Amino acid sequence: MLVVENLHQYYSGSHILRGVSIRAKPGEVTALLGRNGVGKTTLLRCLMGLVAPRQGTIAWNGERVDAKRPEERVRRGFGYVPQGREIFPRLTVEENLRIGAASRGNDEVPMWIDELFPVLRSMRARRGGDLSGGQQQQLALGRALMGAPKLLILDEPTEGIQPSIIEEIGRVIRRLASERGLAILLVEQYYDFAKKLADTYAVMSRGEIVASGPAGEMDAKDVRALIAV
Repeated sequence: MLVVENLHQYYSGSHILRGVSIRAKPGEVTALLGRNGVGKTTLLRCLMGLVAPRQGTIAWNGERVDAKRPEERVRRGFGYVPQGREIFPRLTVEENLRIGAASRGNDEVPMWIDELFPVLRSMRARRGGDLSGGQQQQLALGRALMGAPKLLILDEPTEGIQPSIIEEIGRVIRRLASERGLAILLVEQYYDFAKKLADTYAVMSRGEIVASGPAGEMDAKDVRALIAV
């Protein structure tokens, strides 16, 4: 389990994260919702070790990891799909996928990843930059899964994606939790997508968690209003 307790972070004197606590359990999707600029991406960067929190703890399976380097967290089972996908556009689909396996020493693409993303299987020799936005998002997901993560962190995977691919990505995320037992932390602004997938939810506003609970309570707690622009 991922356990984040009382996390604080500052940028240039601005208090970006204010005592954030959140959990992500194996086999479940935890949706983190919030408007732009509330600190969601900063939280994820802290989780991956790209930014050191000023205060608070991050633990994975009972081990403190808040002082660990990003590559050490990856070796412990962290996988990250950043906002904007950040694939390598000049490398082929095959090369992008193999880079994702650098932490485990075996860069063979497993059959289960091919089965999750059949479009990538048919495009192995194409450059990543020649793929559509939806295909690039699937490639970014596949690349993260090549590291055999136990915790998968997704930063707004629906951004700029056509509806049909959003549906496909949603099915993949649900399967990764229910069939492969991954703990998934899904950062999202698209309420309907998050509600459909989530087992639990949390809402951020001005660097704080202002609401959380089982996903079945999201409508009753009027979570949509909390994230509306």
